[in-house]
Amino acid sequence: MNGHKTNEIGMNETYRPLVYIISAPSGSGKSTLVNELLKLVPNLDFSVSFTTRAPRGSEQNGKQYHFVPREEFERMIRDDEFLEHACFDGNYYGTARRFLEETGQKGHDLLLDIDVQGAQQMKRKLPEAISIFVLPPDRKTLEWRLRKRSEDAEDVIHRRLVTASREIENYDKYDYILINDDLEESIESLQAIVLSERLLRSKSSPSAEGKSAERNEIVQLADRHRLANIRDRVEPILASFGAPPASARP
Repeated sequence: MNGHKTNEIGMNETYRPLVYIISAPSGSGKSTLVNELLKLVPNLDFSVSFTTRAPRGSEQNGKQYHFVPREEFERMIRDDEFLEHACFDGNYYGTARRFLEETGQKGHDLLLDIDVQGAQQMKRKLPEAISIFVLPPDRKTLEWRLRKRSEDAEDVIHRRLVTASREIENYDKYDYILINDDLEESIESLQAIVLSERLLRSKSSPSAEGKSAERNEIVQLADRHRLANIRDRVEPILASFGAPPASARP
């Protein structure tokens, strides 16, 4: 025996990865943010989800997604190979259990790009996971971004906007809210959230010797995006989608 413990999802506990969940309505700029984040933060692995939808544009199998037939995905569900899975817009999406295990073995942290349904499943299994919700500045901007992509038919764009209206009502289930109205600022804020959580994990004091000013700046920037500190900025966005304010929801 090697003395290593294994938790209920089969992960070696020698190093327990920080798990970052990022969700957003389609067209919010999440993919761009994720790609830039991965360039900036070392030892952060991205979990490439499995999906039954067809590739779009220049997407490559194994890069943006693992594209598999529906029959294969359903077999993986039966064999309990997913940490989470959900059906969105008629297609399955899921995170394979093995990605978390492999990340822990390398001593890295893991970033999951998953929808609201999947995020809720992950939080039930891993309550300590750090969740981040990316919001567009308003509905008009989101619609413009969806049309600019020129990937979807008009009925698909309409359906995505309706879905977005439902998804954003779940923003208060997330730890951090990132309003993507300026790309460079959003990238900086997302990086700060990831690094701040690493500082908390390592119990490194922001005022410790060394780069104390830089540590303070990272933690303060991340804190601005904590749910409790950003609710007021979210209310006008909810209103633009016709969603009730948080105070009016049960």
